Amino acid sequence: MPARLFTVARRGALAIGLAIGGLGGLSPMQAAAQSAPACRAEAVQLRGDWGAARFSVELAQTPAERAEGLMNRPSMPMGQGMLFVYERPQSSVAFWMRNTLIPLDIIYMDETGTVQRIAAEAKPLDETPLPGGSGIQFVLEINGGLAAAMGIAPGTQLRHPAIPQDRAAWPC
Repeated sequence: MPARLFTVARRGALAIGLAIGGLGGLSPMQAAAQSAPACRAEAVQLRGDWGAARFSVELAQTPAERAEGLMNRPSMPMGQGMLFVYERPQSSVAFWMRNTLIPLDIIYMDETGTVQRIAAEAKPLDETPLPGGSGIQFVLEINGGLAAAMGIAPGTQLRHPAIPQDRAAWPC
């Protein structure tokens, strides 16, 4: 199957799975977000006009962890991701896909945990910088196409204990 057709087929199957997979009209990730504890270091919650979702995450907090990211991994389960945490908002943040083998959605958030920009379906192994802009303090990477399928967009809020709670758009 040509790569372009695979991407469209994968996105369609993902959207159908999210639409029919949940209880009471909620996807499994949305149902988990509603029943999950408020804040845990190994999980993030997202909410917006589209609903809510929860992802298990690995944290990338040190310069070395942020530099490695999700490089050299052949796959990532659908409900998982990586949360990059900077000590303070950055004047300029851009990610690339060097040595990254899976397509990703790169979700850039400000100091409140509010989504500012999404680099959707970043191409594996591409070294083109994908800028998030200025004022970015948190970046969430999830499987490519998932943000659009779920409705995650600018304005979506992230909940996690790494966000200073006095500034958090969605505190713990």
